Amino acid sequence: MFCSYNAESVYQVPLILDKQGMGDFICQRFGYTCGPPDFTEWKTFVDALVKPEHEVKIALVGKYAGLSDSYVSMSEALRHAGGANKARVYITYLEAEKFEQNPECITDLKNYDGIFVPYGFGPRGTEGKMTAVKFARENDIPFLGICYGFQLATIEFARNVCGLKDANSTEINPNSPHPVIDLMPEQRGIETKGATMRLGAHKVILEKGTMAYGLYKAEEVYERHRHRFEVNLEYLEVLCKNGLVYSGKSSDGRRMETLEIPNKYFFLASQFHGEFKSRPGRPSPEYYGFIKACLNKKMGKAKPTFS
Repeated sequence: MFCSYNAESVYQVPLILDKQGMGDFICQRFGYTCGPPDFTEWKTFVDALVKPEHEVKIALVGKYAGLSDSYVSMSEALRHAGGANKARVYITYLEAEKFEQNPECITDLKNYDGIFVPYGFGPRGTEGKMTAVKFARENDIPFLGICYGFQLATIEFARNVCGLKDANSTEINPNSPHPVIDLMPEQRGIETKGATMRLGAHKVILEKGTMAYGLYKAEEVYERHRHRFEVNLEYLEVLCKNGLVYSGKSSDGRRMETLEIPNKYFFLASQFHGEFKSRPGRPSPEYYGFIKACLNKKMGKAKPTFS
């Protein structure tokens, strides 16, 4: 008999079950001859989670905050990154619409070590998310945006730094005078939704000398995607001229994949989903960098270089 009793972290469960002999039982059941297991790396990761040296508080600003399981892959990626930094990550799920209905509440974000804006669809909550992005940028709070968060960071920058009034995505406002985010050309003729987005792993070319390159320590990486809209190249010059750096691009240079603002402590966003490849002991580089920056800033340390 095996007992899977309550544990502080789900990542403790494999250790609990193996201690009861489940690993030996499985090997015997399938006729495998196995040596003793080596849980050294796993124990190191688990110890960092259950006996952390530090802690950071992250504000996740989304439109599905009432159902936190909507962000489970992102939440676990943040915890993987926390383990790598020997830090417990406390995540508060905040409804983006809160900042639309009560704009003065935006100052509550000063109580967090980092601001995270995740994926999403449609117009609901987008103004609240962009208010959070703006607050992070103006107050130099470490920021990470993923997928829709990447697109909304571009729109916020276009509006409030480049002076492009009413800039938007055509997903949110099809009649925007400045559609800095637009539907990908190959998506225009698609009527049946579902698995027709840009999906799967695609090559991303990272520019040397940028934060993204420092985090990944590679010029070419493969990351998974799930989107229909992208940065409109007609606005690329004005965005970059005003200080936004698109440090990652598709292999043909047509698609912007990562953005950053170099003069900020940590301001990074990606069109791809780094959390899909994050694993215990092998965190996504962008998530690792975000938590590292949150911890460093909290402790009064210099801006991390990731070189």
